[in-house]
Formats: sequence, C-alpha cells, structure tokens
Amino acid sequence: QFTKQLAITQLKDKPPFVIISGVFELQYLENRGSAFGMLQGQKVLLLGLGVVFMGLLLYFMRKIPEGKKYTLFHLCFALILAGGIGNMIDRFRFSYVVDFFSFVLIHFPIFNVADCYIVIAIFLLLFASIFVYQEEDLAFLNFKGSSKEE
Repeated sequence: QFTKQLAITQLKDKPPFVIISGVFELQYLENRGSAFGMLQGQKVLLLGLGVVFMGLLLYFMRKIPEGKKYTLFHLCFALILAGGIGNMIDRFRFSYVVDFFSFVLIHFPIFNVADCYIVIAIFLLLFASIFVYQEEDLAFLNFKGSSKEE
C-alpha cells in the first residue's frame, strides 16, 4: 500500500519516470481488470473471486505442517496472501488496482509490488515442489481423507 500511495502522489497525471531509457520506467496505471488487464470493469466478480481464492489459500496455509522443512511453503503462501490482499484493498477502495512498474523494452503489462510478491512466491513454490520436496512431503495438499483404501 505504501508503494501504491507513492505512485498515486508522485506519478499520477505525470509523464512516466524513466529509470533505464527504453527499458524500464515508472508509469501510473489504473488497472480495472485482473492480471494482464483481463475482466475489465468486473469489480464485484474480481472481489468475489479474490475472497474465494483467499479463503482457499488460508485453508491450505493451515494444512502446511510446522517445522523448518516447510518454512518456504509458509513464506510463499504468506507472500501470495499479502499480494492478493494488497490488490483487493485497492479494488475495494478505488475500484481499480494501482500499477506502476513498466518494462517498456518488451511491452510487458504494467504491474506493482503486490503482483511481484504473488509471481515470485508461485515460482518458488513450483520450483520447490519439483526440485526440493518429495511427493510424500506434499501429502498435506491432498484433498483425500486420511483413511486408506484396502
């Protein structure tokens, strides 16, 4: 929320602030959609989906076992939750999400710090799930009950 407030006060109604010419700049954008600008103007739908997603995330966070082995999972889920809540606060307050990081070199959609939290955490979870944890380490993600079929 702090970086978004800075974007509002320092970038809104101003030309982009160039960090690296032709590569990266800070540019104020009001994103009324979801990722990559999809679902434009669907505030109620996006807030509803956000609440459902946050509920599922909290459910899975409670299932993560305690212990040093699962610290990465706890951290990543917390980052995803923080990023999601940050964007939901914007959507609730303003009916849009404040975005401001712009990679003009590759014409990538403008994004914000909350988006970075989500993307980095998901990448780390995928990497760890594939290369670090064994299948039995991820059994807590199973929807099946604890009973085994005979």
